[in-house]
Amino acid sequence: MLPLEGVRILDLGAVLMAPYAAQWLADFGAEVIKVEPPAGDTTRRIGPTAEPGMASVFLGANRNKKSIVLDLKTPAGRDALLALVDGADALLHNNRPQKMKALGLGPETLRARNPRLVYACLHGFGETGPYGGRPAYDDIIQGMCGLADLAGQRTGAPAYLPTAAADKTAGMVGAIAILSALVRQQRTGEGAYVEVPMFEALVAYTAVEHLYGRHFDPPKGPAAYPRVMTPERRPFATADGHICALPYTDAHWRRFFEAAGRPELADDPRFDGVAARTENIGELYAIVAEILATRTTAEWTKILDGIEAPNGPVNSLDDLIADPHLEAVGLFETLEQPDGARLRMTGVPVLIDGERPPVRMPPRLGEHTREVLLAAGLSPEQVEALA
Repeated sequence: MLPLEGVRILDLGAVLMAPYAAQWLADFGAEVIKVEPPAGDTTRRIGPTAEPGMASVFLGANRNKKSIVLDLKTPAGRDALLALVDGADALLHNNRPQKMKALGLGPETLRARNPRLVYACLHGFGETGPYGGRPAYDDIIQGMCGLADLAGQRTGAPAYLPTAAADKTAGMVGAIAILSALVRQQRTGEGAYVEVPMFEALVAYTAVEHLYGRHFDPPKGPAAYPRVMTPERRPFATADGHICALPYTDAHWRRFFEAAGRPELADDPRFDGVAARTENIGELYAIVAEILATRTTAEWTKILDGIEAPNGPVNSLDDLIADPHLEAVGLFETLEQPDGARLRMTGVPVLIDGERPPVRMPPRLGEHTREVLLAAGLSPEQVEALA
């Protein structure tokens, strides 16, 4: 039995942030009902696809869910949603708060109807600040939270990370916050209004190591963690390729310098202890780059493994499909389609009691509308009228 079996969640999210949060809850056993407009989630049309409405970006954030279609701009659509709210444990969305209130679906309204409801709003900015209610997407938040500037300090121009870091990070924060509210609900019967602003979540994420010297007033250094900011921090070139290498502890570094034939560097004051290494990280990594360029990747892998210094290859995403470790642990799963086509899905990256939770096919648009609405007490005639 998965931990969230018996928990019912309404996912009104679109694109990535809220759907990704809801997917985590579905992975752990919750019944997640994705409520979509008649046109479906935008991501159903983003990326390659084997069938209409089932494009790759949608597949990545909607496994293990059900899908129903409701037009929440109509009274009948809203009434159907309210019938679902009566039996739901949680509802989440990533619309701006004023939009939901205008539809009569704000937290006060729905929690008055179902006091046990955990109502989660994942949006751009906290409602009480001057940015509250503004639209936001991943690129905007990566720029505003400092990530793009940090990248620019290394490369010379602000740059976004080549992944939807803000959407996915805020989505994971949202899933954690919803889980915490569900724990309280199970203990006390009390629901909650959970607000997850993307901007604040990503500032907190970025500040973990990068607030650095600005933890103090007056400052004791810049707002940037030197080890990850130095331009020399990158996969190192070897004689025939590249390698990721990170000796970290004092023992790692001493063994590394000895293996490299440079034992005197272990006693160099610039590198004596983690504080000194952090202060002189650019010089240290420049020396490491010179050393690693002298042998092949395979030679360094053997040496670093022998001294138990963390290291690894530079993989492409294509490499990961056939990675022997991922094959052994079964991270990727293959789903057979009715027409015989095969679909590769990333599995749940968590084991519970030694078992990986199963992966079910992301739902076709409206695949479960009739089933879910009839179970919620709507008549067959009412369901047909919504079609």
